[in-house]
Amino acid sequence: MGAADTSDTTVKHVAIIMDGNGRWATNRGWPRLVGHRKGAERVKEIVASAPGFGVKYLTIYAFSTENWKRSTEEVLGLMAIFSRYIQREADRMAREGVRMRFIGDRSRLDPKLQRLMAGIEARTAGLDVLHLTVAINYGGRDEIMRAVRDLSREVAEGRLDPCDVTEAALSARLDTACLPDPDLVIRTSGETRTSNFLPWQSAYAEYEFTPTLWPDFSPKEFGAILARFGNRDRRFGGVKA
Repeated sequence: MGAADTSDTTVKHVAIIMDGNGRWATNRGWPRLVGHRKGAERVKEIVASAPGFGVKYLTIYAFSTENWKRSTEEVLGLMAIFSRYIQREADRMAREGVRMRFIGDRSRLDPKLQRLMAGIEARTAGLDVLHLTVAINYGGRDEIMRAVRDLSREVAEGRLDPCDVTEAALSARLDTACLPDPDLVIRTSGETRTSNFLPWQSAYAEYEFTPTLWPDFSPKEFGAILARFGNRDRRFGGVKA
């Protein structure tokens, strides 16, 4: 997608790096998975509040390609949480007009989880109140490499002229091809890394880093961040007249 108008301060697409679940639980002397379960509850609240703030697209970073390095217990626990979330939230999302998509490489995921993902995508495909995209086994570099391989294959097979390998052509082969680029990326927990999340798509996004751990990230703070966004001067490389 192209850059927005330089005078536009409307937040249409928010992307969130939901960090701090494990630390939230550890700080309380609880197992890390307790924090992840609390984090899933927080997702429901933020999803429910987003349309009221005028947010049309919400993309959340649930599990990165690097998260496989965590303990087997934590990884399996996270996958179980994802499955339960999809099963328990399907009816509510359908009622509230939430369309759910997933981005990332699904090939490594459990077949049952893949079926659940495909099922809720199909069930909510016609909904348009909010577009919720969940990144699972997602890494920005991996996504770009997959897109580059697709382009290379088309060029090698003679189906694409090398001169037609443009930014638009690559964007069209990313997992997010049907989504606008994010206007705002929020990261919780006090970390100031982008962690391989939507690097291509966020080239002109605004960033907000908050010390709040994800399980404590409330709709009130979400609204305050969105309000601050409205005061930002987005020039996209240009100069304001």
